[in-house]
Amino acid sequence: MDQTTSAREEAVAAVLVHAADLFAERGPAATSIRDISTRSGVNHGLVFRYLGTKNQLVKAVLNHLADEVAEAVQAGAPAQVIAARTELQWRVLARAILDGFPVGQLQERFPIAANLLKHGLSSYDEETTGRLAAANVMALQLGWQLFQPFLRSAAGIEDLPSSDLRQSVTGEIARMLKTSPSEVFRIAFPVS
Repeated sequence: MDQTTSAREEAVAAVLVHAADLFAERGPAATSIRDISTRSGVNHGLVFRYLGTKNQLVKAVLNHLADEVAEAVQAGAPAQVIAARTELQWRVLARAILDGFPVGQLQERFPIAANLLKHGLSSYDEETTGRLAAANVMALQLGWQLFQPFLRSAAGIEDLPSSDLRQSVTGEIARMLKTSPSEVFRIAFPVS
């Protein structure tokens, strides 16, 4: 690998990391290429040259984050690392959706969804029911990811410890997937 290729790969990696952080903080629509350039230390023109338009950049970030989660799982990373990467991925995903980006068309790889879908399809006799179970699990997770402060306040559970909330959500996911709460993590993040 020559120095030019290495410099380009380093620049792209820096842009993807910092763009993901900015997208998670404020959403892709409120983040300019210049903001990403400043945060990543990569020239504005190079960001555009290497990654293209805003839609192409959002696509690259979504796929990068999906790959980061899959790589952490395959490497046997601690659950906290996988959870943090998944939270970042889902926060960016949610913000991109709320900003009107066609996430379903932009993102090419959906490893968590694929794992949940595989389990859902094997757990239910009706294919549609299995698909809906997987979709409902993702909706529950995204809902809590996005709206936790509102949901806690509206339901009067502001003082509920985070561990109790996690246990409740995991229990509901287990019910939808027809499994035990202890199996939920393994289903979403299987190691091959």
